[in-house]
Amino acid sequence: MTRRTFARPSKAEPGDRVAILSPAFAAPAVSEAVHEQAMRRLTKATRLVPVEYPTTRQLDASARARAADVTAAFADPTIRAVLATIGGDDQVTVIPHIDRDVLAANPKPFLGYSDNTNLHNLLWTLGVPSFYGGSTQVHLGPGPHLDDVHLASLRAALLDGGVIELSEPGESEDFGVAWTDPRALTEFGVREPSEPWTWAGPSTVVEGATWGGCLEVIDQIAVAGRMPDTADLAGSILLLETSEELPGADEVGRWVRALGERGVLDAVAGVLVARPPVSDMDAAVPSPEERSRLRAAQRDTVIEHVTRYNPDAVICIGVPFGHTRPQWIIPHGGTIRLDGATRTVSADYD
Repeated sequence: MTRRTFARPSKAEPGDRVAILSPAFAAPAVSEAVHEQAMRRLTKATRLVPVEYPTTRQLDASARARAADVTAAFADPTIRAVLATIGGDDQVTVIPHIDRDVLAANPKPFLGYSDNTNLHNLLWTLGVPSFYGGSTQVHLGPGPHLDDVHLASLRAALLDGGVIELSEPGESEDFGVAWTDPRALTEFGVREPSEPWTWAGPSTVVEGATWGGCLEVIDQIAVAGRMPDTADLAGSILLLETSEELPGADEVGRWVRALGERGVLDAVAGVLVARPPVSDMDAAVPSPEERSRLRAAQRDTVIEHVTRYNPDAVICIGVPFGHTRPQWIIPHGGTIRLDGATRTVSADYD
């Protein structure tokens, strides 16, 4: 069995500098107030010094310019980690302009999710681990305070390391207050009770390096010919989540089935699936019953397709990572342990 090996970047220390980039959408340009509150909170929570780059607040920056910022942040030895302000929808065009040699020679933690699946995948192919999650504009800036699980995993990713058993916060929001609304600085979005996680597959323990991310972006990565070699995914834990574009269960099923046909599902040891968003601020919010039905439909189709291709895979669905808040930041290329017997998920942040 082939297992990809990864670098082990050292953690930052209080007083170190961290890059704040917009390698997809420049969300700070929409609301500098939310962005600046995020920077204050980041500094207070970690005692790290945020450093912005030319395109951090620049709307419609070119793919080359955004790639130059990514390369410069990794090349700078005084920058100890790189944080994305948010995702977007065109980072697939940025990846070809990034200097792969610089990233490989200067491994450091990268935090982001959604469209940043592109950059996570690039780092993974270079043997550089990263952390899936974290958006300064979504999880640090808005609301009255940081969520406990987000703060714990943020500190673990950047400073403390260690193994953490992921927990269920018990509540969730699909979206928050619009950034242009002053209430975004002081109020969360509408939160609802979250459901228990669903487990499927054998009651055994599997652990491995993680790979994956947002299904809509994995689709782009595959079409662009940038998927990892399937053999390198042997024994991995596959991470899957969906975005605020709210794909239905049928579409999710087709994506997961395609991963099965590619051999990815057969190769991995386990599958960790996020609690999906099922509503957004631009449309009428479905009733609680309909939201529950939509999540259940996506859950059931994932289990159906994964077990068809790999009945030995341990599956856990509903963990709050990706497009949700509260959000756990989780390792990408680092180790996650799925215990199907005790029904626990542990993440190694070292």
